[in-house]
Amino acid sequence: MGAPMSSTKPVDNAAQAFLSPHDGVAISFWVISIAMIAATVFFYAEAATVASHWKTSLHVGGLVTLVAGVHYMYMREYWVQVQKSPVVYRYVDWSITVPLQMIEFNLILKAAGKDVSSAMFWKLLVGTIIMLFFGYMGEIYLLPAMVGFIGGMCGWFFILFEIFMGEAGGTAGDCSDAVKTSFNNMRLIVTLGWSIYPLGYLFGYLLGAVDETFLNVLYNIADLINKIAFVLSCWSCAKADSEKSALLA
Repeated sequence: MGAPMSSTKPVDNAAQAFLSPHDGVAISFWVISIAMIAATVFFYAEAATVASHWKTSLHVGGLVTLVAGVHYMYMREYWVQVQKSPVVYRYVDWSITVPLQMIEFNLILKAAGKDVSSAMFWKLLVGTIIMLFFGYMGEIYLLPAMVGFIGGMCGWFFILFEIFMGEAGGTAGDCSDAVKTSFNNMRLIVTLGWSIYPLGYLFGYLLGAVDETFLNVLYNIADLINKIAFVLSCWSCAKADSEKSALLA
C-alpha cells in the first residue's frame, strides 16, 4: 500500500481519492490524525520541562499518540478508497498503543518513587492480549461473534481488576495528591472511555443495530479522548510534581 494521501489504484474521479465535504467519517479520521500528531509534539516538548524521573512517562505517552496518528492517516485513506471499516489497521494500532498505556500505569508509580513489581505490567499486558485477541477474532469472524465478545470482556475486566483491586490500585493509594488524581483519571478513562468499544461491538457486530458509519465515528471520537486525555493525565501529574519539587529545592 502506498503512503497516506496516495492511491495505488486508478479512480474514475480524481476527487474520490481525497476528502469529500460530505464524508463525515473520513473528515473525523483526518482531524483525529492531525490532533494525535499535534499532541505528540506537545508531549515531547513538555518532556523537557519536567523533572528527569517523569520524562520517560511523557516520552511513552508521546509514542501512544504518534503511533495512533500514523495509523489514522492510513485508516483515513482506507475509508476514502474502500468505504469499509479499517478493522486490521485499528487492531494493529491498539496492539501497540494499549500496551503502551498499560506501561504508563507502571511508569507513573515508579516516577512517584513507589516500588512496583514487573508482575504488575505483565498482568496488565496479559489482560490486553486477551481483550484484543478475542475482539479481533470475533470481528473478522474467525470466532463466533459472541465468543469474541465474551473473551474480550474477560480481558477488559481483568485489567480493571488489576488497576482497582490489584497491586497498581493499592500502590497508588499511598502517593501524593497529584499522582492519585492523575492515576484516578487514567482509571476512569480505562473504565468509562473504553466501555465505548465493547458497546460498539455489541450494537454493531452482535445486534446489527448501528452501521459502519456511526461505528467508525464513535470509535474515532473514543480514540481521541481515550488516548490524548490518558496521556494528558500523566502530563498533569508530571507538571504538578515537578513544580512542587522545584519549590522545595
